[in-house]
Amino acid sequence: MTDVRDTPLAHGIGGSADLPISPSLAIAGAVAALVVSFTVLALAWRTPRYDGATSGRPAWPFLDRLVRSTAWYVALRVFGFVVFAYAVMVAVLGEDLLTNPIFGIVFVWWWVGLVPLSFFLGPVWKHISPVRTINLAFAKISGSDPEVGVFEYPRWLGHWPAALGLFAFTWMELVYPFMTELGPVRLWCAIYVAVMLLGGALFGNAFYENADPFEVYSTLVGKMSVWGMRDGHLIVRSPLANLDTVVVRPGLVGVVAVLFGSTAFDSFADSSVWVRYIQSTDTSSYLLNNLAIVAFCVGVGAIFALGTMLTGVEPGTRRRTLPNLFAHSVVPIVVGYIVAHYLTYLVEFGQKTLIQASDPFGNGSDILGTGDWSVNYWLSYHPTLLANVKVLAVVIGHVLGVIAAHDRAIKLLPRRHQLTGQLSLLFAMVAFTVGGLYLLFAA
Repeated sequence: MTDVRDTPLAHGIGGSADLPISPSLAIAGAVAALVVSFTVLALAWRTPRYDGATSGRPAWPFLDRLVRSTAWYVALRVFGFVVFAYAVMVAVLGEDLLTNPIFGIVFVWWWVGLVPLSFFLGPVWKHISPVRTINLAFAKISGSDPEVGVFEYPRWLGHWPAALGLFAFTWMELVYPFMTELGPVRLWCAIYVAVMLLGGALFGNAFYENADPFEVYSTLVGKMSVWGMRDGHLIVRSPLANLDTVVVRPGLVGVVAVLFGSTAFDSFADSSVWVRYIQSTDTSSYLLNNLAIVAFCVGVGAIFALGTMLTGVEPGTRRRTLPNLFAHSVVPIVVGYIVAHYLTYLVEFGQKTLIQASDPFGNGSDILGTGDWSVNYWLSYHPTLLANVKVLAVVIGHVLGVIAAHDRAIKLLPRRHQLTGQLSLLFAMVAFTVGGLYLLFAA
């Protein structure tokens, strides 16, 4: 049986109790900031300013040499594999209790922690991914090239497998009723590793770039960092210029829709409105939650696709290509909302996981020397500061999204539609802002 005490999976942490400010004032201010930003951009931003191919400056020489060195590459691979091996050990040999650190490793460190790591350091999962390391080892043993598989990865497939993988993970985390038991978590991770290794063998490293849900996730968030690469050398540039380098592939809208939609559903599932409805109906809560998470993900994708496809274009332009071309502008929104929703969850349960990891089998061991540490709840004890951080994260994310979308619109849309043609996309952004803040306060 699973011990439900001290669960690291209670995403209600960091809800409305943390926000001692007026929801209506916060929402009104956020919408005003969005509209004012668009107005300023319309008047002062008439030519494209972000070009991933030419922007940025070389990083410090010593740092460039470090990240290109074999020692750095090997160190990252070893670090990722050591953590992976430890996770496998506690998943296989550990007890089926929520004190088992595998729950925190998967749901806190891996899922939520990947965001700040990628935001500050760039696409880290690509460099520490254990499945890439195992695939590389197999290639070395067999004398093959890990970049080349048996088949060429289908271009039309794009990021759709990654979107499906992200949905599968969020479904297990947020909807599946037995996700607090060790068996389902073990099974999901085993399937993930098996699919990734098979895909790498068949399609080479192109499979990971396109289809690994965590690599695609990390790479997108990493575009919000200041680090980039050009001609094999490290460069420093504006995060928005970095964001302009997002590779447009089929399924990109699906990825951002799942990331944003599932996080919004997580807030919605904790809202008093949804809880009361679940308790008052005879319909299965499991069925209702399944329908709701699909509705949120599809709804986000549909609103964004409609907002982009209604922009003014030249006759003959295929409107169905526009959503993927503008999808990069949702990445700042996703990052801002994840910060707002999971900040206390990451800080507090991240510490708890580190403490539990020192005694993975509950026998009093202190492997990491952190077993006698205690969780610092300083952030929760300062609700006003936390409220401001959360609201600012959402607002800044949306404003950056508007800037990224405007710069792309200047490049893509005909001159006569460069401003009025963006109104439908602005309405979509406003809908995301209002909905995101409402759900943040409702949780």
